[in-house]
Amino acid sequence: MSPVTASVFDLRAHPAKADPALIAADEQHFAAMAASLERTMAELGERLETVRKAPAGKGRQAVDRDQEVRRLEGRLRTLRRFSLDLCLGRMVGEGEPVYVGRLGLTDDAGRRLLVDWRSPAAEPFFGATHANPMGLVSRRRYRWSQGRITDYWDEVFTPEGLEGNAALDDQSAFIASLGSNRSARMRDVLGTIQADQDAIIRASSGGALVVDGGPGTGKTVVALHRTAYLLYSDPRLGQRHGGVLVVGPHQPYLNYIADVLPSLGEEDVQTCTLRDLVTEGAAARPEKDPEVARLKSSAGMVKAIEAAVKFYEEPPAKATAGVAAADWAEAFDSAGLGVPHNEAREQVWEELAAIGGHHPDLRTAFNRAWPLLEPDDLVADLWTVPAYLRRCAPWLTLDEVRTLQRADAKAWTMSDLPLLDAARQRLGDPEAARLQQRRDAATAAQRRGMSQVLDDLIASAVHDDGEGLMKMLVQPDLRDVLVDEAVLPSADADRLAGPFAHVVVDEAQELTDAEWQMLLLRCPSRSFTIVGDRAQARHGFTESWRERLERVGLERISLSSLTINYRTPAEVMAEAEPVIRAVLPDANVPTSIRSSGIPVRHGSVAELGTILADWRDTHAEGVACVIGDAAVEETDRIRRLTPELAKGLEFDLVVLIDPASWGGGIEGAVDRYVAMTRATQQMVILQDSKA
Repeated sequence: MSPVTASVFDLRAHPAKADPALIAADEQHFAAMAASLERTMAELGERLETVRKAPAGKGRQAVDRDQEVRRLEGRLRTLRRFSLDLCLGRMVGEGEPVYVGRLGLTDDAGRRLLVDWRSPAAEPFFGATHANPMGLVSRRRYRWSQGRITDYWDEVFTPEGLEGNAALDDQSAFIASLGSNRSARMRDVLGTIQADQDAIIRASSGGALVVDGGPGTGKTVVALHRTAYLLYSDPRLGQRHGGVLVVGPHQPYLNYIADVLPSLGEEDVQTCTLRDLVTEGAAARPEKDPEVARLKSSAGMVKAIEAAVKFYEEPPAKATAGVAAADWAEAFDSAGLGVPHNEAREQVWEELAAIGGHHPDLRTAFNRAWPLLEPDDLVADLWTVPAYLRRCAPWLTLDEVRTLQRADAKAWTMSDLPLLDAARQRLGDPEAARLQQRRDAATAAQRRGMSQVLDDLIASAVHDDGEGLMKMLVQPDLRDVLVDEAVLPSADADRLAGPFAHVVVDEAQELTDAEWQMLLLRCPSRSFTIVGDRAQARHGFTESWRERLERVGLERISLSSLTINYRTPAEVMAEAEPVIRAVLPDANVPTSIRSSGIPVRHGSVAELGTILADWRDTHAEGVACVIGDAAVEETDRIRRLTPELAKGLEFDLVVLIDPASWGGGIEGAVDRYVAMTRATQQMVILQDSKA
């Protein structure tokens, strides 16, 4: 927690704004906030200590206790992390000024010191414009540095708003902040959310909302802040109802955004890449053959998994092991609807055993007819047994079936992951039946032991003690109540298996139809925030968002567009725009809101070392990124990435290494466009002098 000084303002760089007439009311308000924060943190600490010392309990009681501990810990972390800079700014409408913060805060008398930024009362702070003031007279935003306000700027919406406000620079401080130095983590931008972004953040969670926007428009900012907003405003999305999953394009992206949601008070949101959804994803390689990738990318291929499993759920066509064919069919039909294959085995076996008695070959025959299956074996068989693939995917031609065969069936690629995921969902955990058997055996053993203890107690009781002890001891369900579930065998829960109440997908333009099925399986409510840019799709995106999403199975689709580029300077966009227009004339290229004054530099790859050394010498802060094939030693301030892994990130300096060699067509153009638009200040393009 930052120390409270005599003044929270440090306006040495802006002496005109230090006039007491302009900041005295704020000083008073921050003093009240400081007292309230001290009291609130003390109360939270005491409450947390009490909850931690309370008995953990069992079942729902234990879950509720753990959730309360996490909630209290999270709020304490947020208060300690930000202190007075919880406050984003203030707005004046009718009556007293309203101060907007990351969290709500009141004083001892119940007076509201901060309104939570997600509350309806705070909406004008973000959404008011000169065209639609939303009842505001003025608005002030603060710029914080190390717990002090180092700048602020006022906007006025009526002549009355000029009184008591500096109104010296309006949006210029915001524009300046856009060009500030970047770091390895996404910077905090909550205080500068713009009206077009805020409208999307506060949109309903019903259905699928597409946020379409070019580079630098703040799509990721919108997606993450929308996540925090929905968790606050829609109780149907909380952890008890599934929570929220955020899916990003790659691990560097997840590292980059790691601080954003915790800084907004949301620490229980799961984040992952598509690779993380499947065990085999960690080692999966890119699919080198474009035709194989195309064939595996369809939703139809994912549905072929159902046929692959059904092949192993066909009852014998004639009497086997003393059981008639009709009885086999009846037993197989007893499997519960939607119960995974491996988990339904015991149910089917019990039905079959009741019909077939104790024939010595019955278990062997059943194991052949309804075997325990491993997901990776099932999918591997498709790539090594042509007849099996042909049976499961009859729409494939013979040439296509041959194309999909491979020598090493388990040399998994990214294109295999949706099929492996579908197989795992359809089959269920192969260990589930065995685990249930162990749980049943352990439960039975506990019951037998408890029965012996109770029988001994009953036998030793000479007479009823008058307190109902004997009556309690002979209750038929007492043995079940006394079973200790904590010592029963259990499986570790898959935190990414779902179902989730809402899913956020960034860089969604890259997902294939098959990959979409992985996410639909995890979100039965079909509540999505879908963020992307058709112009940044490496393999092309010729249809509309609605056409693409309806085809994969989504309904109730709404579309919002972002058209202002807050990140990329106009000098860089002037060079990037023709690159994408050459292959996608209708690309949604956003308009840059600012200029850096630094022209794009061209040179030879041989200059790379000198360029980076000069940049380090003249820039004490910030992050540079070299994109392309170059021998560069990575440091905390210099990154080296491929165009694909740079997607979704931003850097002060971007150096492109021989971008002309990155390939032709849409894929090459998109890679160049994406790489160029990562720059927030300066871009350098270096060509191989030998080319």
